[in-house]
Amino acid sequence: MASPARDLLNRLFRQAIAAAHPSVCLPPLLPPAPRGGRLIVLAAGKAAGSMAEVAEGVYAGIDALTGVAVARRGYGRPLKRMAMIEASHPIPDAAGIEGAERALKLAEGAVANDLVLVLLSGGASANWIAPAAGLSLADKQALTRALLRSGANIVEINTVRK
Repeated sequence: MASPARDLLNRLFRQAIAAAHPSVCLPPLLPPAPRGGRLIVLAAGKAAGSMAEVAEGVYAGIDALTGVAVARRGYGRPLKRMAMIEASHPIPDAAGIEGAERALKLAEGAVANDLVLVLLSGGASANWIAPAAGLSLADKQALTRALLRSGANIVEINTVRK
């Protein structure tokens, strides 16, 4: 039987998670849709699917909406107008490379009247993988495994990933 204190803590935890959900906190922060251009949404991280889903809802009337969301496996959402890719976390994989390549291609194709909206959450650095010249996916995977085994914290891991 759970104690009253444990019940209270569980209830507070669930309320905090609900208050931080993209459906609650993201809509008031989104910019107006572009006039005469495309809206390109690029999302990465564990909340990428939820953030992209919210953006699709907020910008439902925009015909020129496109984008890609790359989230950790199991965190994808059923997007209607954007591509949803689920990639490995914390060890990067080929799906993360595909997602990064698609995001870069969309961003590089933006023109003056387009709005590129980038939505990032925790896990984005593992989900958008674009190894520098001379590095392979296997190199990035081996390095990430070594950093995790070493006990490096996320700030240290992300510093090396840069």
